[in-house]
Amino acid sequence: MRKVDKSAAVIEAIKNFDFKGTLVDFRPFGNGHINDTYMVRFRYDGKIRKYIMQRINSTVFKNPEGVMSNILGVTAFLREEVIKNGGDPERETINIINTKDKKGFHIDGYGDVWRAMVYVVDAISLDLPEDNNDFYQSAVAFGNFQRQLAAYPAETLFETIPNFHNTPVRYENFLKSLEKNASGRADNALPEIEFVKARKEFTEILENAYKEGKLPKRVTHNDTKMNNVMLDKDTREPVCVVDLDTIMPGYSVNDFGDSIRFGASTAAEDERDLDKVHFDISLFETYTRGFLKGCGGILTEEEIMLLPEGAKMMTLECGMRFLTDYIDGDVYFKTHSEDHNLVRCRTQFKLVEEMEAQWDEMKRIVAKYK
Repeated sequence: MRKVDKSAAVIEAIKNFDFKGTLVDFRPFGNGHINDTYMVRFRYDGKIRKYIMQRINSTVFKNPEGVMSNILGVTAFLREEVIKNGGDPERETINIINTKDKKGFHIDGYGDVWRAMVYVVDAISLDLPEDNNDFYQSAVAFGNFQRQLAAYPAETLFETIPNFHNTPVRYENFLKSLEKNASGRADNALPEIEFVKARKEFTEILENAYKEGKLPKRVTHNDTKMNNVMLDKDTREPVCVVDLDTIMPGYSVNDFGDSIRFGASTAAEDERDLDKVHFDISLFETYTRGFLKGCGGILTEEEIMLLPEGAKMMTLECGMRFLTDYIDGDVYFKTHSEDHNLVRCRTQFKLVEEMEAQWDEMKRIVAKYK
């Protein structure tokens, strides 16, 4: 394994970006698990200016140049949309800092790709909503993200992680892992395995809807967690959506569904006591109301009526991925115990069961706000 002098690598990267002023300091920033992130501060014109600089994880993102091509195209488009609508382009989208040779990223001596962007001032990021309004505002933000990018040609985007939310492909991978049983642990998860197999036909619903022309491919974020929305620190209204590494062509209903999977659960993803794990239908309604308001009418009626399928699909797919990794021997997700991935998959499947039990109500809610 190569040895990297992290401080030297950061300093070298800083020197290559077109920052204005005199460097004050830099330090690790945030709690992300994928990229190495730093807060970089410069003094310019008597004021301190803050920037975020990141080394893109090339193990996860095999083509970091493609990732940056997506981000540069989308953020330039968003900037024009914000200006057109009388907003503040310095806050309402990510602003990339070019290198001194006018490129959007820097490749260092180790072959790593770095990027830099303006720090969004007077805004906060929450790992979990502090009240229902925070959850609602995150929904408005991700819906607005869909609306702003409705005219962007999704087909021009690089597929950051191929088949990332292609659930039938995930199902086939699950079957292959089950057949191989690399960990020898499949017998410990027989009820969970049967749970997935019983829903094989459901895994194909969204892909079939796309093939039938009922579900368009759009620009999607693909990581719609609460902490990827910046909220104004005073008004708690959305400022912008961040962390665009996984932006690529996809389905709006999956972006919606991933938020529901995470945000409408009453317990943590790895809660062992399943009596604490419930699908909160009131939070589903809160998010639906905010998301559709943010979308501003750009979704088709068929898309809107598939929002429950998106919620169930993302929850089932995530549980299936946890289960697959458990059978593979915990090679993808970080774990803290031998059964961690099995525990995780059980929480997701409990949510799926409760969604199925409240399916008619979920459909009624989306019809109410369409």
